[in-house]
Formats: sequence, C-alpha cells, structure tokens
Amino acid sequence: MDDKMSGTALPEASFLSAFAGAIVLALVHQYLFYGHGLGVSMPVFVIVFYAYMCVFNRDRIQPGSWIGRLLSVTIIMLALTYALFNNPVLYVLNALAIPALISVHMVLLFGEKRHDWSEPGMIGQALSHWFYQNMRHIATPFRMFKRAAFRNVKDERKRVLGKVLIGLLIALPLLFIIVSLLASADGMFEELLSGIPAWIGTWSFGSGMLRLIWTCFFTFCFFCYLWGFVHPAPRDTVREVQSWHGLNEGANGQTTEYDGHSSVIIDRPRIPDYEPVAIKFDPVITATVLIVMNLVYVVFVVLQFGYLFGAWEGALPAGTSYAEYARRGFGELVMVTGINFVLMISVLKWTEFSSSILQKINSGLLYILVGCSGVMLYSGYTRLVMYEEAYGYTYTRYLVHAFMIFLGLLLLIAAVRIHIRQLPLAKYYIVLALVAYVVVNYVGIDVRIAENNLERYRTTSVIDKEYLSGLSADAIPLLIEFSRKEHGTMDEYLQGRLMSMTREETAWPAFNWAKYRAQQELQDYILE
Repeated sequence: MDDKMSGTALPEASFLSAFAGAIVLALVHQYLFYGHGLGVSMPVFVIVFYAYMCVFNRDRIQPGSWIGRLLSVTIIMLALTYALFNNPVLYVLNALAIPALISVHMVLLFGEKRHDWSEPGMIGQALSHWFYQNMRHIATPFRMFKRAAFRNVKDERKRVLGKVLIGLLIALPLLFIIVSLLASADGMFEELLSGIPAWIGTWSFGSGMLRLIWTCFFTFCFFCYLWGFVHPAPRDTVREVQSWHGLNEGANGQTTEYDGHSSVIIDRPRIPDYEPVAIKFDPVITATVLIVMNLVYVVFVVLQFGYLFGAWEGALPAGTSYAEYARRGFGELVMVTGINFVLMISVLKWTEFSSSILQKINSGLLYILVGCSGVMLYSGYTRLVMYEEAYGYTYTRYLVHAFMIFLGLLLLIAAVRIHIRQLPLAKYYIVLALVAYVVVNYVGIDVRIAENNLERYRTTSVIDKEYLSGLSADAIPLLIEFSRKEHGTMDEYLQGRLMSMTREETAWPAFNWAKYRAQQELQDYILE
C-alpha cells in the first residue's frame, strides 16, 4: 500500500506544480497582452513560455541539434522585432510565424522522433499537439483535482461534496455577473457593496470578467499543451483509456495507473496501415514535356534579350510606352517562373531514370529550363524596377522584390541539385526560407522605401508626402532629416504624426524602441 501511494505521489506533485505554473504563465500572458499593443511583451513572453516548457519537460529534452539552435535563434529574433521595429505588415506575418515555428521547435525538443525535421510529417506531429494531444488532456485537471480532494472521503460524502462543488462552480460566475449588473442598475445597492474591499470594487463587469475568462482559458491551453508532451498518446497501440469510474465490473480490459489515476485500457480495432503510393514519372514522358516547354521558352527568351538590355535606352516594343512596358506582363512572368520551379522540383524528385543517357538528356533539359526561368525572372525584376522609378516604392513592391530574389536563390539550389542527386533539397530550402525571412525582418523595409522614394524625388522632383508620412516609426528619423534639408517640406505631416504618437499608450509591455526613438526625435525637431 505504501509503495502504491509513493508511486502516485510523484505524478500528483508534478501535476500540481505544472498546473500552478500554467496559472502563473496565463497570468503573465494576460498582464502582457490584455489591453496592450505588441512590443517588448512578445520576447518577454516567449522566454517565459520556453522556461515553463523546459522546467516541466526537462527529462524529455532531446539532444541539441543545429536545426534546433537555428530555430531558437530565428524565434528569438522574430520576437525581438516587436521591440525593435514598427512594421505593421511584418507584425501580422510574425504573429503567425512565431507560434508555428515554436510548435515545430517544441516537437524537436520534447516530442518523439517520428519524423525527420525536413519531412512534412513534422508539421502533422506539431499540429497534433495543438489539437489532438490538447483535447486528450482537457479533463485531466478535473480528474486529478477530484482524486486529490476525495481520496479519504467516503463514497456517500464524496457524491454530496461533488454535487456541492459543481453547484458552486455554476453559481460563482453567475453571481459575479448578477451583482455587477445590479450594482450598475441601482445606486443604493452599489453603496451597500462599498464595504467590499477596494480591490474587488475596482473590477468592472467588462474588464474583470474578461480577464478572468482570459486567464482560465489560457491556463488550460498551456497546461494541456505541456501535458501532451509529458503524457503523449501511445504511438504503437490503438487503445482507448477510460476512467474506471462508471464502468461495470465486467468490462473487458486491464486496470492500470494513467496520469496518476486508475483507468481501464480497452482495445479498439486497429485501422490498417497502408503504404503510401509511390509517384514516379517515366523519363521519356518527362523529356517530351521538357522539350516542348523549352522550345517555347527559348523563343521567348531570345525576343526578351533585345528589350531587357535596350529598354533603359528606350528600345521598347512598337506602340508601348515606358510605363506600359514596365507594368505589362510582370505578374505573368513571375507566375510562369513559379510554374517552372514546381515542374523542375517534380522532375527532380519523382522521375525514375533507367539509363544514364536519359538521365543526361533530362538533366540538360532541366538546365535549359533553369536558364530560361532565370531570364524570365530577371525580366520581371527589371520591369518592376522600371515601374517603381515611374510610380514610386511601396510595401507590396518591396516584398515582391524580396520574393523574386528568394525565388532566384531557390532556382540556383535546384540547379545544383540537378548535378548532385544526393543533395537534400528540402533541408536547404527550409534553412534558406528561415534565414531569408529573418533578413526581411531586419533589413528595415520602411527605411529602404523612404530612402528610395527620397532618391527618386532628387531626380524627378516627384514625391508622395502623404504615403511617406504613413510609413512606420522606423522611417521617421529619415523623414525628419529630409524635411530639415528641404526647408520643412514634411513639417505638417510630421506634426500630425507626433500628435498621434503622443496619444498612444505608454505601458511598458507595449514599449517599442522604434516608436520611442521616433517620438523623441520628433519632439526635438518640432520644438527647435
């Protein structure tokens, strides 16, 4: 009996400490994010979340790998952008990227080694911890608390206390809502409640109730996510674990200890495993497709060369203006390049070669496809540059520039893969995507846009002051310097920007270095 009790004490102790940690983490989350804009709160919370996961999963931490370290650096750098920069587009993208990368990193750190990090199954394993593993443990806190509370209570009293507890749980939130509404409806009743401690009186129905719901919701989210790694679903069995409470004595199955409480494991029919269908392309069919497409591309590229190197001097197609040439066909060229990229990857991955001659022919055709795709990508890039010179620089055009450069690097790696068949293409692409995304975050998009538009102003005397004034706080110091040199040409917009910034919240969780620096420089400039 003593051994059994000692064997269950540890799971209960670890459960209680983990649940208490989840409450603390949810309170930190509520304090940092409820009612505040994103700022230094993001890197602070990421660090606290990692501390919570590592403390209660320390026995499951997998040996460090270079991809794990790369993900750690990537996540921290992306989280720091909320404290260092002020780009609204990347704010939204990073809010999606950071949780996704963290979920994959958690599987690498604490999950079972079911898939290599470059396999698509890693995404499925990460998603299973978001949904399936979480759902498995929603009832775990209730079972554990019930077991701890009623361990030494007789059955009859246990049922009565359980019903009382359920009634209190139902009544308390209703009581809170009703009292808040009655206090708002009647002044005398509100005076009667004035004797309640002041800290309770400061809670309003709106903020207090929402903060309570927020904290409770995220407590369960964090705990269930953690417990999905501590007690994951069995991998090689198809069984259903049920609490013994309410089961008949004659139920088929065996009694065991699961999450610190007695359970019955009931075998369920196993779903048969099917081998994935292998996709293979015949090399002759592949060569035929590549020959037909390359013939069209070569003719197109030959015609393009005259315009690519002559458009800057005015050698354009007949009846086409400078701006029309820059705008026409850009999207189509990028789309065709993307189709070529998908085609090339498909051929490299799924074509089965039966002879070295066919392999050399297809490799040569793939090199031609890479070359033509590169020329089309360069043609689209130059058209975009010309369009920007005519109409200015914006977020969308800058991000399209970055995407085209990224696509060009992918083509180069694919060209190397044609020669080196053993090159792990997926791993190189994942690493390149992570590095490229971090670079985009830290290159300073708003500063580059402002610099290019101001340079365009020096050559064309055309400037969109309203658009420039709407750039994020990252570009404010550059605009101040420009306005100072141009005799206050941007002063009206800068004054309006200062007024809007002074109305923004100043709570420390929302602190952002770019906003703070911009506001200080604006105040110094306006008050000169």
